Amino acid sequence: MNSALWLKRSGLSHPSMPAAALGTRVVMNYGELAGRAARIAGALRNTFKLQPGDRVAIAAKNSPDFLALLYGIWHAGCAAVPANAKLHGAELGYILEHSGARVCFASSGIDSEIAPHAPGSLQRLITIGSAEYEALFTADAIDVAPRDGADLAWLFYTSGTTGKPKGAMLTHRNLSIMSHAYGSEVDPVSPGDAILHAAPMSHGSGLYIMQHVARLGVQVVPESGAFEPDEVFALIDRWPRLSMFAAPTMIKRLVEAKGDCNVANIRTLIWGGAPMYVADTLRALDRFGPRLAQIYGQGESPMTITYLSKQDIADRDHPRWRERLASSGKPYACVDVIVTDADDNPVATGESGEILCSGDVVMAGYWQNDEATKASLRGGYLHTGDVGAFDAEGYLTLKDRSKDLIISGGSNIYPREVEEVLLTHPAVREVSVIGRPDADWGEAVVAYVVGAAPLKELDALCLSHIARFKRPKDYVFVDALPKNNYGKILKTELRAQDALLKRDAP
Repeated sequence: MNSALWLKRSGLSHPSMPAAALGTRVVMNYGELAGRAARIAGALRNTFKLQPGDRVAIAAKNSPDFLALLYGIWHAGCAAVPANAKLHGAELGYILEHSGARVCFASSGIDSEIAPHAPGSLQRLITIGSAEYEALFTADAIDVAPRDGADLAWLFYTSGTTGKPKGAMLTHRNLSIMSHAYGSEVDPVSPGDAILHAAPMSHGSGLYIMQHVARLGVQVVPESGAFEPDEVFALIDRWPRLSMFAAPTMIKRLVEAKGDCNVANIRTLIWGGAPMYVADTLRALDRFGPRLAQIYGQGESPMTITYLSKQDIADRDHPRWRERLASSGKPYACVDVIVTDADDNPVATGESGEILCSGDVVMAGYWQNDEATKASLRGGYLHTGDVGAFDAEGYLTLKDRSKDLIISGGSNIYPREVEEVLLTHPAVREVSVIGRPDADWGEAVVAYVVGAAPLKELDALCLSHIARFKRPKDYVFVDALPKNNYGKILKTELRAQDALLKRDAP
């Protein structure tokens, strides 16, 4: 089934319902959004001569145009290739070449970044808002192209920290299952409910577009096109029953911001992309109340492996409440999640291993990369590369990426458990723990700290909460930690910096 049918049906049944807003202003209703998508589809098929299955890229900042383009691409039977607008022109050029995109729609400014790196396979680079772009809406509207559930809908390029990004092939069925899982288990949507796209629509936030279209929600884009706490607070006040997907760092910034808002207008604040430290979750819960939810997923199983519900996060009376706050919750109903050893054998409850999942939400494979597909999807399960453990109640706790595991003196040390302890110190704003090569121990634990906490206090804190061998052997105080465009700390880059630091040491 073509995902564009959800918009077509909403446009037919409730054409006057608000569909898209820029800041506080409604800029498109469902009839208008569906009409624009149908005309974009007509231009792609009849003017540009694209065929079903052809790839069309969107390299754009968040905007209402993103919605019309995404659905116009699907309406035409083509596959969308949303790309992070913050990438370098050369990185965007690689995605365009690797995907074989024939057309790319780009925001003004991003178009000039792409142009020098545009591959020969790209036939049109169209600037959003230009005369060429506006001419799309003079094309004749066409009907939604028939597509099978197994057909490619979204080519999701991963934000890997090493090597070239891989294109996870998300089908129309994947997007449908993901959307139903979100609406039934994380954040039920009613007509008129709003979702704020302050995180990139090319990735996590954009994946929640579909359920809101199906349920006649309002897609709200900040006028700044980005995440600004003061603007977020103002939009919460404007849009009752508003939800937002965010990275943990964004939630943390909202908690620390001096502004304020009517928290009763918040439906759900959902974080993902990385776990939230317990100390940060507690502060967010104190400020915003029982309106927080956590999801764990990957581009390869979009937003859908486990979730920690609003009810679980708010249940302070539960005897294991704090342990649950440290977890990533329970598996969604639509996936099977297991934890295995190096030979893919399930481990016992409480033991750590690699997290595997299977279900109709898992990607079809990696675009033009059979070797990576076979390695990642072997045995019918997606191998996430993440380390975790199930407790006796079925809650999954993420330990770390397998590559971030520290082995010191033959003992496994998960950086996250050390970071959790250090973050309880009031003078520690951020921290990242890595392993440093050590001739005697194999690896030594090193903590990179943003803040001004005394070393003796940090040592004492660790010794009172975790085993002595897990205590950092060195602390490095920095002004900021290296992060990617989604707010994830880049431990690969941090290890590279640490290697230089050690080399330069007397």
